[in-house]
Amino acid sequence: MGPQAAQLTKQDAAPRGRLLLVDDEENILKSIRRVLRRGDWDIETATDAEQGLRTLQQFHPEVVISDFRMPGMNGVEFLTQVKQQEPRAQRIMLTGQADQQAIEEAINRSEIFRFISKPWNDSHLVLTVKSAFEQYALQAENERLYQMTQAQNAELKLLNADLEERVAQRTRMLSQAKREWELSFDCMETPLCVVRARDFAVRRANLAYARVAGRSIEEIPSDTACYRYLFGRNEPCTGCPLPAAVESGKGARGEVQQAGRTYVVSAYPMQGDDRVVCTYRDVTEEQSITRRLIETEKMAAVGQLAGGVAHEINNPLGGILAFAQLMSRDAGRSGSDLESLKLIEESALRCKRIVESLLKFSRHSRVEDRRLFDLSKCVEDAAVLFRAQLKATPKVELSLGLTEGLPKVYGDPGQLAQVVLNLLQNGLQALPSPEGRLSLVTGREGDRCYFAVADTGSGIEERHLPRIFEPSFTTKAPGEGTGLGLSIAYRIVQDHGGSFHVDTQVGAGSRFTVFLPIPLQLERLP
Repeated sequence: MGPQAAQLTKQDAAPRGRLLLVDDEENILKSIRRVLRRGDWDIETATDAEQGLRTLQQFHPEVVISDFRMPGMNGVEFLTQVKQQEPRAQRIMLTGQADQQAIEEAINRSEIFRFISKPWNDSHLVLTVKSAFEQYALQAENERLYQMTQAQNAELKLLNADLEERVAQRTRMLSQAKREWELSFDCMETPLCVVRARDFAVRRANLAYARVAGRSIEEIPSDTACYRYLFGRNEPCTGCPLPAAVESGKGARGEVQQAGRTYVVSAYPMQGDDRVVCTYRDVTEEQSITRRLIETEKMAAVGQLAGGVAHEINNPLGGILAFAQLMSRDAGRSGSDLESLKLIEESALRCKRIVESLLKFSRHSRVEDRRLFDLSKCVEDAAVLFRAQLKATPKVELSLGLTEGLPKVYGDPGQLAQVVLNLLQNGLQALPSPEGRLSLVTGREGDRCYFAVADTGSGIEERHLPRIFEPSFTTKAPGEGTGLGLSIAYRIVQDHGGSFHVDTQVGAGSRFTVFLPIPLQLERLP
């Protein structure tokens, strides 16, 4: 026989359970052992309860059979002790016909598995013992399953606690991320909203968007169309890029006009969603500044052209003036000829002065061009150039009140002449009709010299006064003015250490006064 076959035989021969028999009659013990031998169980015996308890502690049986009537400790008391020491052991009691009261007591105290009456049936005895072993195995399996279930429940409880903690942590992270996103969303100065593509309904918006709409962020409805909420319109805005963005699946851009403002609207569709992110950028001031810069570039080009033309005109004017002077000195000239030559000479001198003023005005400003100069002479040169423009409006009168002998001021006379010309131009445009009066005066006030330009125009409304020197502010139509603007004039005056003073009355006209410091008194030497 091989080793494997021997091992199988040994396993097959191993007892299928441990059984303890307790009875004070030897013949009964022997009879039961003989009957149960066919069950192939490991059987121990005891003749009284005390011996049975000692065997119980060493043998640890799975099934215990005890007689009810024994000397000393009876069967009920013995099985009660068995229950306390081996709770899982199955307990069977042998009883006689007159032991009905003992049976009830055993049921109440010891929880007996089965009762076997004397005399017993061998088959019934074997089946009862076999059932007890099966019950023991089933109870052991139940306890194992219960312990396994308890362990799994404990593990599941730990997993649930860990999962709840992770969910709580993820919730906190999501809440923090949401808060950070909302703060980032609201910190953007560009109006931004999320719109539902099919009906233009606003789903989310930032504070800048609410400010453009003139409402609180809490008032943003979730089903109101953006064109109605933002601009109060009943239909989509002309130039809205949202339909094109949805159709192409890519970002689109368009211009929307509203209440004199221009907005560049950009639409970015969300992939796989029915929502579009829209941004609104107010480009009204930007476009206005661009137009002003274009006009400034035009004026710069005209200035360069005027400088070149002035140089070309200056030479023939010198020749005309020279020949007129020579001819007036010839002997024998009649009075009418001398008068004509005198008129030619005066006209040539006037043209020469206009050309010189034009050259001064068109010259680029440089730091080395700053010097001490006569303010009245600078203002007069600017007036000479402006008078040429007044020929188109013959009903407008320009009066000069230039003070002679003023202390010289320090600066660039070309730049300050531009300021004078700009103020005169603004005054001319402020006249309500092609007639009226402009005045240009110079003078001294304390330690300052000044020049002032006044008009009889419409004046400036009080609400506009705080903004008249802002670069982007204007009440004129596009293309009007010299292109310098009051903001540039203000910067030039400040750069010379001077200041502006404005007196105005609606319907009566305005007076702009520019004060410049006298260097010797204010120590504003270069």
